[in-house]
Amino acid sequence: MDSRIIAELQQIVGSTHVLTEPRQLLVYSYDATFQPGRAEVVVLPHTAAEVSAVLRLANRHGLPVTPRGAGTGLSGGSLPMGGIALVLTRMNRILELDAADRLAVVEPGVVTADLQTQAEALGLFYPPDPGSQKVSTLGGNVAENAGGPRCLKYGVTRDYVLGLEVVTPTGEIIRTGGRTVKNVSGYDLTRLLVGSEGTLGVVTQIILRLIPRPEAFRTAMAVFPRLDDASTAVARIMAAGITPTALEIVDQYALKAVENYLHIGLPIEAEAVLVVEVDGFAESVDRQLRTATAVCSECGAGEVRVATTAAERDELWVARRSVSTAITQIAPTKIGEDITVPPSQVPEMIRKLQWLRQKLGLPMVVFGHAGDGNLHPNFVVDGRDPAQLQKVEAALAEISRLALGLGGTLSGEHGIGTLKAPFLDWEAGAEGIEVMRRIKRALDPGNILNPGKMRLDEAIAPAPQGEHHG
Repeated sequence: MDSRIIAELQQIVGSTHVLTEPRQLLVYSYDATFQPGRAEVVVLPHTAAEVSAVLRLANRHGLPVTPRGAGTGLSGGSLPMGGIALVLTRMNRILELDAADRLAVVEPGVVTADLQTQAEALGLFYPPDPGSQKVSTLGGNVAENAGGPRCLKYGVTRDYVLGLEVVTPTGEIIRTGGRTVKNVSGYDLTRLLVGSEGTLGVVTQIILRLIPRPEAFRTAMAVFPRLDDASTAVARIMAAGITPTALEIVDQYALKAVENYLHIGLPIEAEAVLVVEVDGFAESVDRQLRTATAVCSECGAGEVRVATTAAERDELWVARRSVSTAITQIAPTKIGEDITVPPSQVPEMIRKLQWLRQKLGLPMVVFGHAGDGNLHPNFVVDGRDPAQLQKVEAALAEISRLALGLGGTLSGEHGIGTLKAPFLDWEAGAEGIEVMRRIKRALDPGNILNPGKMRLDEAIAPAPQGEHHG
């Protein structure tokens, strides 16, 4: 990059917050996918004014800018495509925790779990709990509309965003929404920006809704000899008149990987386990859990383990929480899928995934938030082997087709990014893609903000003919 541009950036954020060394750039060239990116310079701003100045400079020089937090994304949304990697981790303050109005005001670099911990100390609760919550940042959660196990009952990130401070691609600083739950003044720009994957603006401040912390939690693990029975139990629990806080499924391949990794006595002879958690008032949680576990037994669970202490509750969650780490012991490259189908279609989707595993002969584990239909088939391969990667790319396309064919969606919480960009028009249709592109062109006429993501650039090749499902 031109040394004069580097000097301008240093004037904006300070020389120590502009990184140009190859090793420094490499750190910010990856996310949690197998795809690499490439930045020419990394810039770490500290204020919205600095973000604005960087974006105005980028527009003058025609430089692409990729907003980025902790880099835990699973769709390639934060991979830089040349130009500037705009890393927001220095903007990491919890500015306000208001117990009276039940809200928090935070900067985008705040780690999700840190907000949760501080809110709970006040008797409040921030429900969205992505698997990466101990390291992921709230700005990235907003950009991807992150979810997690508790979103079955409580909803996803967008359901807790009351307002935003955002720097537009052309450098204006705007505020959307506010501190009230009800707000219908003008277009709902907040909802437009949540989940826009950093293509429409850079979030510099977030107002989040908090709720009272639940009084009690109860957790159980149901062990199923047959995967099909476990998936059937998911649909029946959801039809039984209760809404669990979380209803997670882990298949045998994942169980074996976790047991091989941790040696904690998991039931690896089972084809699947369900982790069921309920919360609420103490007098109601036992009844909810009895209903859920009774359904599991009726559907063929060979064993149901109910936690009676906080420590036992943590033990029951280990199998689910450790899957992503454990399966990397099988092979060096983990490729995590993210599709969602209507809850009633979970059994059929799992059957189709079993068929696909046999057809392709690829190592694949299945786990996820089965209660809301959000499944995570994960492939574990050697990313240095082009033949294996080619098989995986074919599998990603096939899984997308299968989910759409069951009335589902390409992504429940990971986003489209680059990994699923080739498939987006199968769901949105050519007309839907064009509407998105019009919005993008209106807000970002220079196409400098996170280009190459979500099929919003004309340079991206269209999907194959005949594959449209929208």
